[in-house]
Amino acid sequence: MAATISSAISGFNVRLGEDHDRMARAMAMTASVRVGMRRKVTVVRPMMKNVNEGKGLFAPVVVLARNIIGKKQFNQIRGKAIALHSQVITEFCKSIGADAKQRQGLIRLAKKNGEKLGFLA
Repeated sequence: MAATISSAISGFNVRLGEDHDRMARAMAMTASVRVGMRRKVTVVRPMMKNVNEGKGLFAPVVVLARNIIGKKQFNQIRGKAIALHSQVITEFCKSIGADAKQRQGLIRLAKKNGEKLGFLA
């Protein structure tokens, strides 16, 4: 049994229950826009892609490694490496007395540098 939550202000209905995930995916993929008397349906797909994909000094090595060991295992190894690097940055910030905002800035900088160098290809 699914529950319905309505919002009088926005006019949206949200169903919670068994088919919530299916509906959420469908809503994320399409959006309808009213144009005059007709409705125009446009497809909206989330873009979570590296703009520097395939570029950078290390990109060919990263792509080759991903193709050899498989995407799933590659992403697991990449996740562990990113987590380890974040821990190193955190320990460095603790040792120099940097606050959380500076630490977060260093982590963002590391991500940008990784994208430019091709580690996130």
